[in-house]
Amino acid sequence: MSQTNLFTPMNLGPYTLKNRAVMAPLTRNRSSETYVPRDLNVTYYKQRATAGLIITEGSQISPQGLGYPLTPGIYNDEQVAGWKKITDAVHSEGGHIFLQLWHVGRVSHPSMQIDEQLPVAPSAIKPDGDAFTYTGLQPFVIPHALSTREIADIINDYTHAAENALAAGFDGVEVHAANGYLIDQFLRNGSNHRDDDFGGSLENRARFLKQVLDTVTDVWGSDRVGVRLSPLNSFNTMADSNPEALFSYVVEQLNAYDLAYLHVVEGSIMTPIDESTSFDIKSLSKIYKGIYMANSGYTKQIANEAIRSGHAEMISFGVNFLANPDLVERLQHDLPLNTADQETFYGGDEKGYTDYPYLEAVT
Repeated sequence: MSQTNLFTPMNLGPYTLKNRAVMAPLTRNRSSETYVPRDLNVTYYKQRATAGLIITEGSQISPQGLGYPLTPGIYNDEQVAGWKKITDAVHSEGGHIFLQLWHVGRVSHPSMQIDEQLPVAPSAIKPDGDAFTYTGLQPFVIPHALSTREIADIINDYTHAAENALAAGFDGVEVHAANGYLIDQFLRNGSNHRDDDFGGSLENRARFLKQVLDTVTDVWGSDRVGVRLSPLNSFNTMADSNPEALFSYVVEQLNAYDLAYLHVVEGSIMTPIDESTSFDIKSLSKIYKGIYMANSGYTKQIANEAIRSGHAEMISFGVNFLANPDLVERLQHDLPLNTADQETFYGGDEKGYTDYPYLEAVT
């Protein structure tokens, strides 16, 4: 068993990370009304630059990709300039930061779309529940099923967003293929009922993800691109008839890309795991030949066990990084953690965002 642990430096693509504790992507709904990162966001990310790697909140690749109020974009010059302030701030503290590329697909509402168009999806199947909009919760609608020409247009949006992320000074990008958003909607047959080259077989359902990766790695090089998957997550009404076969196939396909990492949400957020279709998700790290990043409920002890056993090379932390800007120091020295204020997770000002206290001193 290796003596490597959460605090051991490591190489990631062309970079040397100071530790293996990653700040997971966390939606916080605090951009400007034009979806541009603000000075408040600069402070937030700079505070957490002691992470081995920061992965930003999901950032929509186009206006069509928007699904929630006040989430940042990466499709115009103003957004690039806003993000550049953040990357400069993180780099000034010796940190590394990847941008998460995001398109929500059907998890939106016409009121959030240009000219109140329908949200898009692989198939015209609406999720259960309500969309978060500027006027409160509104029922999801039946989305527009994308044509192959429209799929090609979205691939072009990914290209443009990846180029913008490069211009904004990021160290890399993470392709968001998890949590019930557009790429995940293509992967799973609960949301993908297509009968063309993007539906039906495992190969066809994985085609959209692979086309996104083809273009993003063309921009960045494969060693600065990560992918996030959530095989057991039923959030946003996600389901598949055989998730083990699907995600084993997808992970095997990802081996060919020689990516910076594979980031796997090993649990389910906000919704319980469907035991009838669950599987040993940790088997995916045995299939994947590159750097595996694990997420979901990890403590320092469990993280170190996962790293030492060879299950994972990196561990991402969500809520604990949200509430503890100095999380790495606290974990390393077994010091108490701040308690997260759930009332301030989504939207608001500095309260519950940049005002979590640091320890006065680490001894």
